[in-house]
Amino acid sequence: MKKLSILNAAIFGLMMSTPVAFADDITFAVVGPMTGQLATIGDQFKQGAQAAADAINAAGGVNGSMIKLDMEDDQCDPKQAVSVANRIVADGVKFIDGHACSGSSIPASAVYAEAGALMMSPASSNPVLTDAAAKAGWSTIMRLYTRDDAQGAFIGPWIAKKFAGKNVVVLHDKSAYGQGVADAVRATMNAGGLKEVYYDGINAGEKDYSALVTKLKDLKADVVYFGGYHPEAGLILRQSAEQSVKFQLIMPDSIASPEFWQVAGPAGEGTMFVFPSDPQAKPQAKAAVEKIKAGGFVPEGFTLFSYAVIQAFAEGIKRAGSDDPAKVAEALKNGTPISTVVGDVTFDEKGDLKNASYDINQWHDGKYAPIAQ
Repeated sequence: MKKLSILNAAIFGLMMSTPVAFADDITFAVVGPMTGQLATIGDQFKQGAQAAADAINAAGGVNGSMIKLDMEDDQCDPKQAVSVANRIVADGVKFIDGHACSGSSIPASAVYAEAGALMMSPASSNPVLTDAAAKAGWSTIMRLYTRDDAQGAFIGPWIAKKFAGKNVVVLHDKSAYGQGVADAVRATMNAGGLKEVYYDGINAGEKDYSALVTKLKDLKADVVYFGGYHPEAGLILRQSAEQSVKFQLIMPDSIASPEFWQVAGPAGEGTMFVFPSDPQAKPQAKAAVEKIKAGGFVPEGFTLFSYAVIQAFAEGIKRAGSDDPAKVAEALKNGTPISTVVGDVTFDEKGDLKNASYDINQWHDGKYAPIAQ
C-alpha cells in the first residue's frame, strides 16, 4: 500500500508538472500565403485570426472549449494549396479560415468538401468558388468576403461614366482572381457604354514590363484597370514613370497593403482601388482595431475579415450546439445576422455574403483613404 501511495503521488506530481491538453480544445486552420511575394496577405490572415481567437478565449471560449490555431502556408500556389488541404483534413481539423487567392481556394475546396470540413475564405472573390460548390451540392464551402461580379457591378459602371470618351485598357495577371475580377469589370463597363481600347493578360512575376509600358504609350492610355496583385502593379507604375507615361491606374482589393507603396513609391500616387467599405471604421471593430494596433500591427486589408471568419465559426458552433461542420454551416445560413468586426453579416444559400458595400479608395503619399464617388 505504501508503494502504491508513493506511485500515485509520483503520477500526480507528473500530471501537475505537465501541461494538460484538454480534449475539448477546438482547432481552426488558418491558410494563406505566409511566405512568398504575397506574404503580406498571409500576415493579415494570421494577425486577424489570432486576435479573434485570443478575444474569444479570454471571454470563455466556444461553449467552454478553447480555440487553437493551426497556421498553414500555401504561397497562393494551387498545388501547394491542395497538399495543405489534404494534410489539414488528415489531421482531423474541421474548420478552415482560408484560403486567400481564388486559384488556391477553388481546388482546395474540393478536398474540404469531400472531407466534410467547413471552409470559409476571408479573401477569395472569384464566383466559381461558391457557384461550383452549390452546383456540386457542397454545403460547407463559404466566403466571408465579396464576389468579383458584385465588385464589377459596382466599379464598371462608375468607370464608364467617370471616364467616358477616354482610352481605357483592361489588363489581368492570368490568375483565377485577377482575370476573374478584370472580366467582371470589363463586362459591366462595356454594358455602361465604354469599350476598352486594349485587353490582355500579363505574366505575373516578371521584372521587366517595359514592352507593356511602350504599348500603353502607343495606345495613349488614359486609364488602366489591372486585375492582379501589388508586386506587378507597383513595377508597372514605376517603369511607366521612368518613361514619363502617365495614366490613372484602377485596381481591385489586392493593393490594400503598405507593400504596394513600397514597390511603387511616388509612382503610386493617385492609384485607385475598390475595397469593401472600410471595416476599420465599423463601430463593431473599434476594440479589435485598438488591440491589434497596440500590438504593433495595422489591421489593413484582409485582417479584419480573417478575424470575422473566426467569429463566424464560433457563433455557428454555438448556434448549432455542435462542431459538426454541416450543422454549423446550416446555422450560419439561417438568416439571423452574425455580429462580427466587419459588421453584422448574413449568408445566402450558396454561402456568399449578402448586401456587400464598397468604397473607392485612393493612394496619396503612402496612405489610402476612401474618396467621394
